[in-house]
Amino acid sequence: MLNIFFLGLVSFFTDFSTEMVYPIIPLYLTGKLGVKPALVGVIEGIAESLASLLKVFSGYLTDRFQKKKAVAFVGYAAGMLYKLALLFSGSWVGILGARSLDRIGKGVRTAPRDVLVSESADQTQMGGANSLGAAFGLHKALDMSGAALGGLAAWLLLRGIAAEDYRNLFLLSMIPAAVGLGMFFFIKEKREPILKQRDPFWQNMKQVDAQLRLYLLVIFLFTLGNSSNAFMILRANDADFGDAGVVLLYFLYNITASALSVTFGRLSDKIGRKRLLVPGYLMFALCYLGFAFASGRAAMAAAFVAYGAYTAMITGVERAFVAEIAPPALKGTLLGLQSTVAGVALLPASVIAGALWDAFGPAAPFLFGAGLSLAAAAVLMVFMKERGKTEIEA
Repeated sequence: MLNIFFLGLVSFFTDFSTEMVYPIIPLYLTGKLGVKPALVGVIEGIAESLASLLKVFSGYLTDRFQKKKAVAFVGYAAGMLYKLALLFSGSWVGILGARSLDRIGKGVRTAPRDVLVSESADQTQMGGANSLGAAFGLHKALDMSGAALGGLAAWLLLRGIAAEDYRNLFLLSMIPAAVGLGMFFFIKEKREPILKQRDPFWQNMKQVDAQLRLYLLVIFLFTLGNSSNAFMILRANDADFGDAGVVLLYFLYNITASALSVTFGRLSDKIGRKRLLVPGYLMFALCYLGFAFASGRAAMAAAFVAYGAYTAMITGVERAFVAEIAPPALKGTLLGLQSTVAGVALLPASVIAGALWDAFGPAAPFLFGAGLSLAAAAVLMVFMKERGKTEIEA
């Protein structure tokens, strides 16, 4: 339990740092640099896809060399370099380079961190034999609470001492990132025998449960409509929220996800993953319909809150699903593969969203995403088999 808490603190401080600047990036690109939404989609898509290509490779190295803590540290350290790169970025090309560096770091750290969470849950047995949902829920809650407080700090700074001086925000955001790296001192890892010879992961895919392979296809389908959160931010800005108001909306999203993550994680341990994944995809469709048709500030705020609920229902639960059903020797690889599949789809998703926005208006990408989410939910309901309550139901 303590190990999961410190892993959560790493994510807490890292996301505190990241979310001090992330909501600002699309506003900076469009407001200060004159970039159109289509190019914002390309920038976000390229950055996310570069990260995704590293996630499965990072997971494979984690399984092979059992250096989970060291690999995760390197990935988190990239967040510090990201803030430095932002300080010297004066064009959209520089922002693209900085965002790519940040996402590459995420690609490196995600799989080893998730394996550490999974193994810590196995050792602590958080209240029962099946505790993965609770473990990932706790980690996600700390992650999202850091993101919420980081967004709140950005909002206060934009209204006060920073006065829209984005470079001050970039500089101050390095402080919590450094604190997060310090939390690694308290994290312990479970060491397994190092395999000197190991087949490439694609030669071991026959060991992977057919339901897991189907779910990876569902993730790809769903993510094609789940474009970068930058479009939510631009949508709020399009609805006449100022920079500080947009950041406050993003705070509402993060704090909602943080407050609900543990509850939904524990619930998935009791009732099974499928019974949360399907409603989660339906909630996403509802959120995107809200973003498409919101006509006032209250409706837009409600859409951000609902998006936080969707995040709490899906993110930790799907990681628990992969961790529990994956063969032990492939756990890191498959956790990385799950992130890679989603990340690969983000490039076309963001490009499509930007093109739809420019061609048909701000509602179009959200209607497209809602449709694909409903299709993903239908596939889960029809083709995913039910399992026992102590197994992953998806």
